[in-house]
Order: sequence, then C-alpha cells, then structure tokens
Amino acid sequence: MSTDSEALAHRQPESRGIARLTRPRGTVPALVACIAAILPLAGCSSSGNAGSQAVVSKTCQQLTAVLSDGPDPGSDPVGYAEAQILPLRQVRTSDPTLKAAIARLASAYSGFFTSNGKSPAATSAVAAATVRINKLCPGAGAAA
Repeated sequence: MSTDSEALAHRQPESRGIARLTRPRGTVPALVACIAAILPLAGCSSSGNAGSQAVVSKTCQQLTAVLSDGPDPGSDPVGYAEAQILPLRQVRTSDPTLKAAIARLASAYSGFFTSNGKSPAATSAVAAATVRINKLCPGAGAAA
C-alpha cells in the first residue's frame, strides 16, 4: 500500500494540478508582428510635448498681436496699460505656465492703470510680468 505522497510523486506534472505551459505554433511570429505594429504608435504618445509647444506657439502669436495693439507704450504708458487689460484677459490657453503669466501681466497692467502710472510697485510688477512673458514668448511683450 502506498501513501498519497508516493502516489503523487509518480504522476505527471499535469496530474498534480500544474498545467504545463505550451505555446501554440506561430505565437512568436505573431507576437513580433504585434510589437512591430505597436512601436510606431508608442512614439506618438510622447508627442504631448509637441502638442504643448504648438499651444504655446499659437498663444504667443495671439499675445504678440494683443500687445502690439493700442497706444505707444513709450509715449502713453497708462493708456497702453489700459488698452491691454481686457484683450489679455480674453486670451485663452491650456498651458498653465503661460496662462499664469498672462493673468499676471493683465493684473500688473490693471494696477499700473489704477495708480495712473505713479506706483513704483505697479511699475515693477509690469516690468517683472513683461520679462516673464518675454521668456515664454520671446519678443511678444512690450519693453518694460
């Protein structure tokens, strides 16, 4: 009479509840073909940065148009600031960094206009916001 462990030792692996993994013929070529088809698509998933650059580029074009409109900033800085507030607030972008910089510039122009150009803090805020805009969109902002 044999024990259960002796009986299990003589059985095939399939009979112990361990399924033997077998690969159907043609699996490797099919897997290689599948990977070859997927790899080009994987490259597209990293294009988020390119999409973001396109958004920034489009927004920079809008900013350049907005900031080039209105009175001459050198001869009428208060009038220029007033002319920029609403158009800046109407510029839309999905880029959070650029969105914040635009809002900061609009607020700085608002403060400059409210103080009639006499507040050093408002003047500094406009200068700093303009520098930031020019870093994100070279040449878009008027000289601070």
